[in-house]
Amino acid sequence: MEKKQTNEYVKISGVLLLSVLFILFTQGIKLLKNPESTPITLQTFQGLIVLWSFSMIGVGVSNLVKKLNVKVLADFPILGWVSIVSLIFCLISDFFVQAISGVDFLSITTPILAFAGLSVADSLVDLRKTSWRIAIVAVFVFIGTYAGSAIIAQIGLILSGK
Repeated sequence: MEKKQTNEYVKISGVLLLSVLFILFTQGIKLLKNPESTPITLQTFQGLIVLWSFSMIGVGVSNLVKKLNVKVLADFPILGWVSIVSLIFCLISDFFVQAISGVDFLSITTPILAFAGLSVADSLVDLRKTSWRIAIVAVFVFIGTYAGSAIIAQIGLILSGK
């Protein structure tokens, strides 16, 4: 049992390390395209190590809490634990906030969107099994969201006098 859990932590650690490297790569490409963007400095590496550490601690807390017999805590998602760990550490010390500020926000979103895309692609078989009516509902939701956003933006422009 212990070896299985160790292997799980090694696997998660590797995936998170690849994610951190992907963030660094994305920030480097952005820096090539826009030299005025967030530079890659020692603070960037510190921020990436901090983000990796927060994620690993959150995974550990999640696994520890699952051993408790409290269903609400056991069902709480890992992302929630990572967020709570990050919040606690950032409230305790300003070092963590400063370190993370060296990492470009848009560079962080790139791997997140890539993983989300892979997750959705993994579910396409299930989507195919659903009725064609879901596509019609999705189209109306997208159109409604777009139209609602456009109307709100237009109202904002009118109120600001532009």
